[in-house]
Amino acid sequence: MAESLIEGGSSDGPIAESAPANMVWISGGIFRMGSDRHYAEEAPAHEVRVDGFWIDRTPVTNSDFHKFVRATGYVTFAEVPPRARDYPGALPHMLRAGSLVFTPPKHAVDLSRWEQWWQFKFGANWRRPYGPRSSIAGIADHPVVHIAYRDALAYAEWAGKALPSEAEWEFAARGGLEAAEFAWGEDLTPGGRHLANTWQGNFPHENLATDGYERTSPVTAFPPNGYGLYDMIGNVWEWTADWFAAGHDVDVAKSCCVPLNPLGAPEGGSYDPAQPEVRIPRKALKGGSHLCAPNYCRRYRPAARHPQPIDTSTSHVGLRCIARQRSGYRP
Repeated sequence: MAESLIEGGSSDGPIAESAPANMVWISGGIFRMGSDRHYAEEAPAHEVRVDGFWIDRTPVTNSDFHKFVRATGYVTFAEVPPRARDYPGALPHMLRAGSLVFTPPKHAVDLSRWEQWWQFKFGANWRRPYGPRSSIAGIADHPVVHIAYRDALAYAEWAGKALPSEAEWEFAARGGLEAAEFAWGEDLTPGGRHLANTWQGNFPHENLATDGYERTSPVTAFPPNGYGLYDMIGNVWEWTADWFAAGHDVDVAKSCCVPLNPLGAPEGGSYDPAQPEVRIPRKALKGGSHLCAPNYCRRYRPAARHPQPIDTSTSHVGLRCIARQRSGYRP
């Protein structure tokens, strides 16, 4: 296990009587964010300071999200048919409500072509995560999925919380371990033990599921990190409030870590280069998911990050919230 060198942590937070339900206090501090040893977008590794904040102990579950929808009548992005004017060139028959569902091929495929394992399914949404004939019956304690960015914001606002910045999220995910490869140390499976819901086998066609799960898992199925937080790695990707960039902007990061305005992309923001005619900005996801595999996506690490268009929902993206002292949360 890596030595704990991060300043701060969760031991000197507010008194227990003020603790919000199912949240953990992270007292903040200075840590080394990012990595120079992995994907280019994680670099450069750099020192960042974060202020103290509360963070959800687990990802938002199907049960949590159901309470929100029942209280507000909220309709998610995946439940609303797309407008033709927002997607120039889209085929008319595709302008129906739905979402992207992981659908494994039966044999090895070209790993540069993601469309071979992602299928847009009409009727797929948070209530029906694998398509119109599926449901969340029996998986109330699994993370909610098919959450677009606006859905994550809506839930956070209803709860009186916020989405974390990348730095806040990564600081919490490290659990007190400075620059460790994983949220628990230097080995992916120490002693052969699986500590997160990730992919075993050759992605995307061979899922050995030696960790016990082929898709999502209950949010407390694997051990918590050093701060008592579950599923900071694997299971589902989680939205952050920060716009994605091809690498870390060290000057912005040092200023620390107040999320950028969620209502509009920054000048020169990140867009999908494969769709130049549709300029949909992208936010940064953190944590990896049950689809991260050694042969394809080694993003089951605190430093890892991934761009997600704000108008896109999938079967492996969810959320987790924070509450800052200056936020609207009232314990």
